[in-house]
Amino acid sequence: MQGPGALESLGDYAALFGPRAALVIDRHVHGMLGPKIESLCASRQVGLTPLFVEGDLTPDQVQSLRAQAARAAPDMVIAVGGGKALDAGKAVAKSVHRHLLTVPTVASNDAPTSKNYVLYDAHHQLLAVEHMLFNPTIVLVDTAVIATAPAHFFRAGLGDAVSKKFEAGQCARNGGLNMYDAAPPLTAQCIADGCLRVLLADGAAALDAAGTGRPTPAFERVVEAMILMSGLGFESGGLSIAHALTRGLPRIPGVAAALHGLQVALGLLVQLDLERRDDDMLQTLTQWYGAVGLPRSLRELGAQPFDDGVLETAASLTLKARHAANFDRRLTVAELANALRRRA
Repeated sequence: MQGPGALESLGDYAALFGPRAALVIDRHVHGMLGPKIESLCASRQVGLTPLFVEGDLTPDQVQSLRAQAARAAPDMVIAVGGGKALDAGKAVAKSVHRHLLTVPTVASNDAPTSKNYVLYDAHHQLLAVEHMLFNPTIVLVDTAVIATAPAHFFRAGLGDAVSKKFEAGQCARNGGLNMYDAAPPLTAQCIADGCLRVLLADGAAALDAAGTGRPTPAFERVVEAMILMSGLGFESGGLSIAHALTRGLPRIPGVAAALHGLQVALGLLVQLDLERRDDDMLQTLTQWYGAVGLPRSLRELGAQPFDDGVLETAASLTLKARHAANFDRRLTVAELANALRRRA
């Protein structure tokens, strides 16, 4: 459910599942929306037990949240916030085997619709990608809330979503499996294709509305593309090099701090370079990146000076990722490192 004021229906939906909910949320968002969420749920006789998320989602934090959730015995889990809070909600929902309602406060990626969640180690390095048994049951996207978030989050959402057409295409062409370990259906590719069309047509205009608190028609279309179309496109269509690179890119000094979507955006340019395309798509996207402020080089992504060995390490880690196999040919570490070097 998407649109200005969508949050107002939270109590109605929560009441479908029972009188007790675990609210997974960070303290900053709780300070802004907590009283409203509590009031909406209380109006439908749903009580909340807040479970606060602090920093990266590590195995230790997941264990703590799961223990708190077990004591609360919720009938459902409500996750509110950015990607980390939503991922934490997924970990809790999986543990207690309850339905999940997601309420994103930013549109920085497609986490609200996905069953995936990411774990990090104590050094902020990606540790593993875990999965719920089923996707969030209800996704409430209040675009009036999303439109108050800083534009850099929205820009990251553009970067995360723009790759999905090309990654789904690689996965389907090369016998890859999607996030359900199944062959990608044609429907997923059609959705991913549509996602790209919306981004190219409306992305720049939508970005202008980000941070204003006033969603526009272009903003609505792009939020739907970034959260719903992108989510359906990657989970059902599969991934490839652009997302595999999120395993290796953080090893380059300065890059680990970049938002996921910005890393994916640069990863897509590397993937398209490696595809040796005979069309003008790489040029089209490079120009669009300039218009919306997405990184076109490692330097623009925040990379600090590094040596060639770092690129080889990043390439080696990338090629160990499951999605790296979904490509037209088997890449070597040297080939991928060289492609990264061309984007230095």
